Amino acid sequence: MAKLGIGVLASGRGTNFEALARAIRREGINGEIRVLVVNVPGAQALARADALGIPTAVINHRDFKTRAAFEQALVKELEQRNCDLVCLAGFMRILSPFFVSRYENRIMNIHPSLLPAFAGLQGMQVHEAVIASGARFTGCTVHFVTDDVDAGPIVVQRAIPVHDSDTPEALAVRVLVEEHQAYAEAVRLFCERRLSVEGRRVRVSEE
Repeated sequence: MAKLGIGVLASGRGTNFEALARAIRREGINGEIRVLVVNVPGAQALARADALGIPTAVINHRDFKTRAAFEQALVKELEQRNCDLVCLAGFMRILSPFFVSRYENRIMNIHPSLLPAFAGLQGMQVHEAVIASGARFTGCTVHFVTDDVDAGPIVVQRAIPVHDSDTPEALAVRVLVEEHQAYAEAVRLFCERRLSVEGRRVRVSEE
């Protein structure tokens, strides 16, 4: 079975991108990251891609007068690289219905909570909210992207307990470990063509 092409969109450090790239190679996942696209010149993710020998592209959203023009440039880059799946890894831009429909059920995002809980928050805000709520469990969610933020069909979730001694920073570190594993698992299932979306549910077929 031919490997599926993957395009990753990032804006910052790129820790999830690097973990995913390494997992794909280490675990023999039937896909390959064909390009990392960042919208922030100088983003740390670029150096991680260079170290892994993965092609990169910088498409600065500030260079475009409209979101539509920016997203058309993204699509052009992804299509030139023959990307079947788009993975968001700390990509700090909301995608429009144009882009989402272009890659329907082919865009994955990872969120540092057990969605639908704590949707719409970003970064450390999520962990602060989890602790403030008194929740006993948190984790991460890989989901398909839809027009509604953090509301798409759930592919993979991983849960961990919230300790009484946890700070937002400590919780973030522990959740990130789960993110790295969950994203690789979700991409593996996609590349094995085992995922199907029925309404708001993602079905996983047997191997």
